[in-house]
Amino acid sequence: MAALVIALIGAESTGKSTLARELTVSLEADGLVVAHLDEYLRTFCDLHGRTPRQDEQVHIAAEQTRRIAAARDARLLPVDVVVADTTALMTAVYSDYVFGDTTLYPQALADHRQADLTLLMALDLPWIADGLQRDGPQVQQPVDQMLRRALLGAGVGFSVIGGVGPQRLANARAAWAAVQRQAAAGTPHRPTGGWRHHCGRCGDPFCEQHLFSR
Repeated sequence: MAALVIALIGAESTGKSTLARELTVSLEADGLVVAHLDEYLRTFCDLHGRTPRQDEQVHIAAEQTRRIAAARDARLLPVDVVVADTTALMTAVYSDYVFGDTTLYPQALADHRQADLTLLMALDLPWIADGLQRDGPQVQQPVDQMLRRALLGAGVGFSVIGGVGPQRLANARAAWAAVQRQAAAGTPHRPTGGWRHHCGRCGDPFCEQHLFSR
């Protein structure tokens, strides 16, 4: 059986990588076998010493998708859960934001549907510089809006995860618990035909009131 996929997405400096590591450790403590996948974009930037050109965006998105699928479908070393630090959707959004190129969205959204749980990071953490990958705090709000627009337009369910320190992990765990309850009740993991949002704190499909005021 294929592993479940938890996808973490969000604007830069919103805690995706930190939460991905913490969530991996937390799920492993539950006795699950977890594959933690870093963002391929980081590997690309470190290798080339620069951010990607527009013509390289398709490769970056496809490689992120390939790595998630390989971990999910592994046979020699099967895992229970894949924790993916972003998906191809992040590449599509930044390609749109930086280059005005919207052509990556259809494939990226189709690829993103590999995820059983999408965790969208809230904008409640301070912006911190991190080498080539970050452009500045002014990028956060528009990228967040573009992500929400893409997810909502495609009818892809997601949980907004806010909170500082241990609370952020607790909220992510609450969203994971909501998915497990759905599975136990026989409800499909991947919402279809409409948006299903689960608040990271309470699991209410239409609640985001526990986060912060925009």
